[in-house]
Amino acid sequence: MTGRMFLVAATELADAHTGSVVEVGGDEGRHAVSVVRITAGQQVLLSDGAGRRAEVVVIDASPGRFSAEVLALHEAPEASPRFVLVQALAKGDRDEQAVEAATELGVDEVVPWQAGRSIVRWRGEAKEERGRRRWEAVVSAATKQSRRARAPLVTSVQSTTGLVERVGRGGLTLVLHEEATRPLAGLALPDDGEVLVVVGPEGGIAPEELAALTAAGAVVVRLGSDVLRSSAAGPAALAVISAASRWR
Repeated sequence: MTGRMFLVAATELADAHTGSVVEVGGDEGRHAVSVVRITAGQQVLLSDGAGRRAEVVVIDASPGRFSAEVLALHEAPEASPRFVLVQALAKGDRDEQAVEAATELGVDEVVPWQAGRSIVRWRGEAKEERGRRRWEAVVSAATKQSRRARAPLVTSVQSTTGLVERVGRGGLTLVLHEEATRPLAGLALPDDGEVLVVVGPEGGIAPEELAALTAAGAVVVRLGSDVLRSSAAGPAALAVISAASRWR
């Protein structure tokens, strides 16, 4: 089924079944009617972002909301292993570009990283919250664009200390670095747990950060002979590991 997708609250699809009617209001309902201009008879997709997606047909559209009949329901299982993008804050919206592409490529979680060489700084609770909400908005739009049933989680910003602690808790952590000798392509991936892909800022990952991450168990890898920008490295790595595990 083709058509636009809209994200709704989990409660709106919790009791949905074939033939039931779903009411969509709030920001998503207003956007659908006023901006997208959906009309009765149009088929669209609804997703709760937590794995449930419904194929529906619009039966009524009024200012600020619409109602639709459920034609079919689908449940998307959680991915295993989970893919996590640890994206260093970067200038010029390059970090948000990376988050957008990573979402469309199937990432399951996004971790903002306040790296030592990050020019952009999320200082203070208010700025951290604004930054996280911007990333969540990017994830929401990309989730709808790619018609995903599960929206990636955006965590709070992590310091290098916090990131090292997470790496030490297990799973596979891949640190992208231009001087690495081990290629990412062909690397064995686990069947479960999580795979972290760590991308540094414009100035690269500081030597002391790289040392701390590898001491905690991270594996330093390269994508190829060319150096990619922060906005492209993470999505490129996700494409490589997806081709090796999910896209088969």
